[in-house]
Amino acid sequence: MLDTVSRLDLAAFYASYRRDGHGRAAYEPSVMVALLLYSYSTKVYSSRDIECHCRQDIAYRVITANRVPDHSTVARFVIRHEGPLAELFGGVLKLCERAGLVGSGVVAIDGTKLPANASRSANVDYGQIAREIIEEAIATDQAEDEQHGDARGDELPRELRTEEGRRAWLARELAADRDDEPDTDREHQPEHECDAEQIVARVQGRDGWLLEANRQLDQDRWQAADPVPRSRSERMWEAGRRLEADLAAEGRGSTAYEAYRAGGRMKDGRRFGKPPTLYEPPPWPQGKVNLTDPDSHVMKGNAMFMQAYNAQAVVNEQQIVLAAEVSTEPIDFSSLGPMMTATRRELEQAGRRDSRGRGR
Repeated sequence: MLDTVSRLDLAAFYASYRRDGHGRAAYEPSVMVALLLYSYSTKVYSSRDIECHCRQDIAYRVITANRVPDHSTVARFVIRHEGPLAELFGGVLKLCERAGLVGSGVVAIDGTKLPANASRSANVDYGQIAREIIEEAIATDQAEDEQHGDARGDELPRELRTEEGRRAWLARELAADRDDEPDTDREHQPEHECDAEQIVARVQGRDGWLLEANRQLDQDRWQAADPVPRSRSERMWEAGRRLEADLAAEGRGSTAYEAYRAGGRMKDGRRFGKPPTLYEPPPWPQGKVNLTDPDSHVMKGNAMFMQAYNAQAVVNEQQIVLAAEVSTEPIDFSSLGPMMTATRRELEQAGRRDSRGRGR
């Protein structure tokens, strides 16, 4: 492990540390990388368990030179270097390819449910969100009544209380903002386009299109991820927006499916016969969202339902992990296509190519 890490490119890890000597001394990044690679490869994932092993396990003590990083240090290192750690997978896979361990004639795909740091009791539906928001609005009104009495509390500035003043203010502001008008045509363009060939190749019927729409929405959320708001009020609003976005994605998928059925063809080239039933959206978003960890879902584990993620891995006959992803879909089958795509991508990056230049 130590020899392998010494030959990896760790420049991305060192780049985030100061070079002027100020601040508290940090643990050597190469040691932390070796520690994490070894612990993860031996199925030790908890930062607290890693700290414990650094005190008791001889292999861990060799890696850390008898030093004991506390669990907070380990957790902060993972969060701080999340991107470089993920990219490091490709470097390790390339070394395995050079060692002749990366073959892809037969691969196996399996998933496991990883518990989220959230309780199932924190799941709420759209009705619960609406009721709590309304209750908060009523409480806010009562507090403002006590504060402002009969006044509204938002009386206009003196300049805007007369007709002449309002005209002068509007003329000035409109002239200043004339060049900042939004591009309404661009704002109303469809957010996504569904690839009919890929969807039909995976799943027939409306379900394939809905699955693709949900996958695109999850991808958008991953690329523009924001911290979960601290206040419960903000989290309730965010939960409501998520449920509304889920409903909108369902509508986009159904609309794309109906358009495909209207003008597309089946695999054998024949046109579709009877048109599909038109999509009728429910009166309000269905399902639930977790207020603590909105990305997690209720999934069935080995013995019970849990708030979790679905972790997928692809391995070859030598038990080398070729690709790994974390999904929010509870069913393994829906991850088959994305995992095969990820496997081909990783193999190509590792240099595993056939005579046609494609990953095998």
